[in-house]
Amino acid sequence: MPQPSDRTVHPHPSRRRLLAALPFLLALGSNPAQVLAASTQEDTYDQDSILKDATAFFGKTTEGLAKLIEKAFKEQGRPNGYIKGQEASGAIGVGLRYGDGELLMKQGGARHVFWTGPSVGFDLGGDAAKVFVLVYHLPSSNQIFQRFPAVDGSFYYVGGAGINYQQRGSIILAPIRLGVGLREGASIGYMHYTPNKTWNPF
Repeated sequence: MPQPSDRTVHPHPSRRRLLAALPFLLALGSNPAQVLAASTQEDTYDQDSILKDATAFFGKTTEGLAKLIEKAFKEQGRPNGYIKGQEASGAIGVGLRYGDGELLMKQGGARHVFWTGPSVGFDLGGDAAKVFVLVYHLPSSNQIFQRFPAVDGSFYYVGGAGINYQQRGSIILAPIRLGVGLREGASIGYMHYTPNKTWNPF
């Protein structure tokens, strides 16, 4: 049964600041919608910056990478953070995936994160790959440390690049992988993000 905290939606920091300043904005005749839009842009990454950082991280760009980032922005909007990392996985029907990387947030701050999780698939073997994770609606870096179930049917594969969505409450994660390491089975299951390395996938 979901815990009450799973259903609690915390306002984004930019919205909290807007709500606190709303009486003054109204008194000054400012447009709250315009102020919120400007604050949201200030707290999030634009599409060109994400594509540039992802291309530099992977060491190359592909038409598939550009299309997947464009798709994520169209469906989810602007992320307020991202993770650059690497992972290893293997499967014999049921797969396991382990990874670690650096979480960077637009409003500043960075911290190391680890993740692990089971997946269901029909493949056999192992692989290692880089992964670039778009992070949406994360109020603070500490709130990354929980389990994120994969969204059913959210696996997309375009021109050598793949993406799937993971969601917990209002927080959405979108891991992107290129070439080696793409396995559709990895999109079925969940990922558990932790502050320390663990070998327990559950």
